[in-house]
Order: sequence, then structure tokens, then C-alpha cells
Amino acid sequence: MQTTAHRIAAPTRFSPPWRRAFWFGVLIIAFAFAFLQTAKPPDWMLDLPREHWLPLQAGISAAMKWLVETANFGLFTFSEATRFVAYLLDQPLALATAVFAHGFTQGHGSAAIELMPPLPWLAALLAACAIALHAGGVRLAVLAAGAMGYLIVFGQWQSAMQTFASIVIAVPFGVVGGLLLGIAGHRSARFHKALMPILDAMQTVPIFAYLLPILFLFGFGPVAALLATIMYALPPMARVTLLALSAVPTELVEAGRMAGCTPRQLIARVMIPAARAPLMTGVNQVIMLSLNMVIIASMIGAGGLGYDVLASLRQLDIGGGLEAGTAIVVLAITLDRVSQAYAKRALEVRRRGALRYRWVLLGIVVALWLAALKIEPLRHYPESWTLSTGVFWDDLVEWLNVNYFDSFEAVKTAILLKFMIPVKRFLLAQPWPFVLFCVMAAALSIAGLRRAVIAGIFVLTIVFTGLWQPAIVSVYLTGVSVLLAVAMGVPIGIASGTRPRLWKFVEVMIDTLQTLPSFVYLIPVVMLFRVGDFTAMFAIILYALAPAIRYTALGIREVDPGVIEAATAMGATRMQIMLRIRLPLALPSILLGINQTIMLALSMLVITALVGTRDLGQEVYIALVKADVGRGLTAGIGVAMIAMIADRLMMASAVRMKRRLGLG
Repeated sequence: MQTTAHRIAAPTRFSPPWRRAFWFGVLIIAFAFAFLQTAKPPDWMLDLPREHWLPLQAGISAAMKWLVETANFGLFTFSEATRFVAYLLDQPLALATAVFAHGFTQGHGSAAIELMPPLPWLAALLAACAIALHAGGVRLAVLAAGAMGYLIVFGQWQSAMQTFASIVIAVPFGVVGGLLLGIAGHRSARFHKALMPILDAMQTVPIFAYLLPILFLFGFGPVAALLATIMYALPPMARVTLLALSAVPTELVEAGRMAGCTPRQLIARVMIPAARAPLMTGVNQVIMLSLNMVIIASMIGAGGLGYDVLASLRQLDIGGGLEAGTAIVVLAITLDRVSQAYAKRALEVRRRGALRYRWVLLGIVVALWLAALKIEPLRHYPESWTLSTGVFWDDLVEWLNVNYFDSFEAVKTAILLKFMIPVKRFLLAQPWPFVLFCVMAAALSIAGLRRAVIAGIFVLTIVFTGLWQPAIVSVYLTGVSVLLAVAMGVPIGIASGTRPRLWKFVEVMIDTLQTLPSFVYLIPVVMLFRVGDFTAMFAIILYALAPAIRYTALGIREVDPGVIEAATAMGATRMQIMLRIRLPLALPSILLGINQTIMLALSMLVITALVGTRDLGQEVYIALVKADVGRGLTAGIGVAMIAMIADRLMMASAVRMKRRLGLG
């Protein structure tokens, strides 16, 4: 029997699936070559005439108008229901904002009297350090102290606490909502089937598309922003709950049933405690996604750090934008590390002194809070004590523009003329029937008939909603960005996957890239390269690069050491081991990384619409500005369909590769 090392090291032959893929590629190339030699295709093949469009946009807009103006459920109207939901969310949000950001006041405007200041900065600093110490030890406490210190010293405290107040409310709603959906999906197979496509759509529709119906139904303000954050952060918790509950050992579930547990008791007292550790990972995901929404939520009424970054982008204030963006990063990293630490401790027994420890901490916080009534520097950190790096960043960008403007323009022009524009023209010249054929043939070869039909339906939906040209521009912009991100990320992942010291440095860099808000990437890129497709591509690459590196390094590291030892014993060199063993075995993981890179690139399309792109992202952004719900949701659905086609094909390729390599 051949070992994995023998199988991988042997010369690769075309197995039946790969033979089909090979001949499929030959057929596509031959068909494309023959087609391009003919005359220009008719106009209806390049963009369907308006009279043949499906009235999806008008239908969605009419449905939203009916809900707001007419819908009546007997006891209450839909508008009354939305006002009730807004009231329920507004009460805890107002309380959290008063505690952390604005304090408790009586009266309004200039006549308002402060009854109690917000939580003092020193009390919050001590509380953060104590919680981090309890969760992960001294190193985590030092990290929390450094993060809080940055927010305080660099003048970001007030905005950070306003952002934190919304996170404190959004996370519990997202966690509980996702948990309940996951439990319902676990208990009902029919609900599970209905839930999965909804979760897929919620995670692939651009974030901006969420804002349109919420803005239409709930108006402009913090409550609408909070609701958008909850909707964006909820799906991962539902998915994690489904996976965690299905992974609970069958023996444990049977023991609970034999003990006489009802279905509700079985979930609450047996399965959820057993799945506590993975569920805490879901909580961590909710926290990170909530922070990822702060800038976008600021566009419909949320304040805090997100609003500061957005204002800096509008004013091209690179220093202020980077400082506010860094504040979001340090807040995200701190909350991420603390939640991860508690996830690791989820199965540990509670310490005996935990209750006393909490009371002591509460006493210190209350004492400092009362002291802030009399001590002004404790109530508000003095502005004269703050620092700023804004001037340094502004001067740096100015120096780069003065000294290297011609070099930047030369690089930009070369990439545009030699790479981006030819790709764009080629894709726009392809008639949609040909693209439909290619997509369905690829899906049939890789994923089977069912997914080929679904992919075909998605393509036809884009065609018959009048979004073909913007969709092709989206595919072009995403494609060139992903191609370059993979070309850079995979080699870095390969190099760092076998070098632990290099990986520590690379991990810090990609963690920063993944936590830095997407809007922040636009500020320095616009300052250096102005607006246009190149600027959009550059920002997308920065945002989407991390998964290509992370998954490649993970795949390289997880190769079975026994296989490496067997290959070494056979006399293979390090290069042969890398090319013929490590890389083939890591290929499924690399494909998953490419899939995540595609998803992140697509999620950036609406953000890059701010720098002049003309794609589906621009359609969503224009719809947001005009409050055109139908137009925005239709364009958002178009992005989601492109994402789901790519996701299904990449995931099917990864699964097939794993089976071929005998990895599962």
C-alpha cells in the first residue's frame, strides 16, 4: 500500500475529474478563440435592453412603501411595531451611552445639568486591567493597559467610549439572537434547511445594503445603526451554535435523555454547557464584526470612532483618520484577546476568590466614580495632557508626494495600461450567454449538476435585473485584486509557515490588517494615488491579503510530520519536500484562503465606490444616498450572487482536493 508521501511524490497524472477539467479548459479556450474571431456580438448580448428587465427594483421599493404606509396586523401597524422595537433598543443604548460616554444629565441643550459624570477614565483603565488579568494573566493585563492608555493619551477616549457603549448593547443581542436561531435550527431539520440560505445571503450581501431598509424603516439615528450592527454580527453566532451543538458527543446527549431531561432541559443543561468553548468563539466573532461595523454604522447616525474616521476620510485628514482607525484596532484587539482568553477558560472550574474579586473591583470603580464629582482631571482627561501623531502622518504623505509623485504615477499608469484596462475591456466584451455557458460548465465540472443550475440561475438573475455591466466591472475589479493578493499572500504564507520567528512577525501584521477598519485603507491610498480603479484595487488588496497568508501558513504547518520524515528518509531535498509534499497537501487549505480573500474583496466593493469605481458597489452607494431601497437591495443581491457562485466553486474544489489526497 502506498503511503501519502509515495502518493504525493509520484508524478501527477490526470485522474478522471482532472481529465474532465482539462478538456473543459481546452473547450472554453477553443470556443473563446473562435468567438472572438467573429464580428461584434449583438448589443442585447452585451447588455439586455431595459424593456426585458425584471421589475425587481420597483417591486422591492413598492413592498417597503406598503410596509411603512399600509401594512396592518390587526392590533398594530408595521410602523408601530418598528417604533416599539426602536424603543426597546433605545433604552439600554441610552443607559450604556450615559454610563460610558456622556454621563447622566437633567434637562436638554444648554440648560442641561450634569447629575453624574460618565465612568472616569482611571476607573475604566483599572477595570479593564483587572478583567484582563483575571482572564489571561499579566501579559493580557499589560496589553489592556497599553490599549486603554493609547485611547486616553491620544485623545480618543470620549469617542471610544461611545463606540464601546454601542458594542456593549449590540453584542448581547447578537449573541442571544444567533444562539436562539442556532438552537431552533438544531432542533428542526426543516428550519435548518430554511435558515442556511438566509445566513448565506446575510453574510454575502454588502453591509451597505443592510442600511437601506433599516434607514427606511427606522430612520436616521443611533438605534438604526445599532440594529444594522446586530444584523451584521448575528449570522456567525448562529452558524457556530449549529456546529457546536451538532458536535456534542452522542453519549452525553443519550445520558441526558436517560436522566429524564426534556428537550428544553437537554439543550440548556447538557448541550450548551458541553459546547461552551466553541460558543465563546462565536461570541468573539460577534464582538469583532460589531467593531467592523462602527464606521459604516456612523453613516446612518452612530457616533464615536466610526464617525471620526468617516469625517477624516471626507476631509482627507490622514493623521486624524489613522489615529481614530488605530483606536478601533486597539479596542478590537483587546476585546478579541480577552474574549479568547475567557473561551479557553470556559471549561475550567471557577476560582474560589472570584466573587470577592468582583466586589473589590466594583468598590474601587464606585469610589473613583464618586471622586470624579469633585476632581475635574479624573472626570475628564485634560486635553493639555494628550498627544497626537497627526502632523507627522500629514507631513510624511506630503513628503512622499513631493519626492516620489512621478514614481507613484509611473507605477500606477503601467499597471493600469498593461494589466487592469486590458482585463476590463476583455471581460466587458464578453456576451452574457458565453459567460453563462462558462460559469455553468465550470460548476458542472467542479461541483455537479445541482450547483451548475443554481449558478446559472444566479447569472441570469443578474442579467435580467439590468446589472450585467456593473456586475462585470465588479468581477474585473475583484478578480485582479484577488489575483495580486494571492500572488503576494501565498509566497509569504509558504515562507512563514516553516519559520516560527517569521510567522510571529507576519501574524502581527495580518492581525492589524484584519482589524483595521476598511475605510482607513482609503485615506493614505487616496492621498498617494488619487481616485480611480487603481486606488480601489490597492485598498482591496490590503484588506483581503490576510486570509491568503494565514490559510497558506496554516496548511503548510499542518502537514503530517510523519510524511515529512518519510520523504526525508527517501532522500528528498527541502525544495522537493516543499513542492511535491507540503504544497500539494496544503492545497485544500490554500483554496479556502483564496475563497476568503474573494469574500473580503467583494465586501470592499461598496467602500471603494467612494473613490470612483463604477460597479455594483457604486450602485449600492448611490441607492444609499438617494434612499432607493429597491435599487440598493437589488445591487446587493447581485454582489451576494457573485460571492455565492465563487464560494460554492472554491469550497467544492477544496473538498474534492481533500478527497483526492486522502485527507477526509
